[in-house]
Amino acid sequence: MRTSFNPQIARFKKAFLQIQPLPFKDFFPTEDIAEIITHTRGRRGSVFTPLVTLKTFIFQVLSNDGSCQRAVGSVLAERLSQGQSANSVNTGPYCKARSRLPLEPLRQAVKNVGMRLHQQMPKAWLWQDYRVVLLDGTTVLMPDTADNQRVFPQQSHQKPGLGFPIARLVGLISLAAGTVLDYQLAPYQGKGNGETSLFASLMGSLTPGDLLLADRYYCTFAIIALLQAQGIPVLMQNHAQKKTDFRRGKRLGQRDHVVAWQKPKQKPVWLSEQAYAELPQEIEVREFAVAGRVYITTLAADKARPKQELAALYQSRWKIELDFRTLKTHMGMEMLRCKTAD
Repeated sequence: MRTSFNPQIARFKKAFLQIQPLPFKDFFPTEDIAEIITHTRGRRGSVFTPLVTLKTFIFQVLSNDGSCQRAVGSVLAERLSQGQSANSVNTGPYCKARSRLPLEPLRQAVKNVGMRLHQQMPKAWLWQDYRVVLLDGTTVLMPDTADNQRVFPQQSHQKPGLGFPIARLVGLISLAAGTVLDYQLAPYQGKGNGETSLFASLMGSLTPGDLLLADRYYCTFAIIALLQAQGIPVLMQNHAQKKTDFRRGKRLGQRDHVVAWQKPKQKPVWLSEQAYAELPQEIEVREFAVAGRVYITTLAADKARPKQELAALYQSRWKIELDFRTLKTHMGMEMLRCKTAD
């Protein structure tokens, strides 16, 4: 069944390559596109078939204008250039067709693209044989419509009509490849919508060979213990509320030691009772200070990893904040365009 889509998908890729000089065929394989259009409900006789809708949506996201009117106009221009009948310039049919695109296959395609490039990086791009992954969260606003407010309500301290719907976004980005490996989107407020809660659902996307860089917000016993169980080392700045006593533990050098952290008595809200009970009673971490900042890592301590080099690597974490800023500024994602949450 899916093989019948292959000629159409080949034309789709060729059209994309004509305006987007990227190796599209290499990182967006036919299987991913087929998965999306197979799960999209089409309308018989509609100009906006699943494949046309997907292509138009991608063009819309990448265009400077970003409007539905411009997207529909691009379909009209393409049809006329191919000798086909003109489609209506009404944006309604396109918007309805776009709403039928299945979210999960689209999300999986994004993850597949990111993971494929991340795991196939040249060895020269690795840091001491590790694929470095960046973790951070941000927020995005969206138009003030009833549907957006229902799913992504504005902040509770804002009066009605004086705020915008807001969503929290947490993502994993490959440092060297610059691709998104996974992400979670949720309402800004509410139980289970904090950054650590959202990250908990992303942990499974990390694989042995990855090294996670994250800010102090994620520097908790539970997160580090769960990642250790997966074989994922971390490098983080220590949480501001956690005091570091370099007189304790095994001394490695000046303001540099290995110490045991004890399991806290209070369970994190995002962790189940069973998962909390299965956490070890203590974990071993390396704490070190550079330029007045305290860092922690679960990488094995050896001479190949002096604390200055680890601190320098940690500065790479700022790249994810720059990536988020670039998305918001250059792609206009500070304020999303969609007027409905679906």
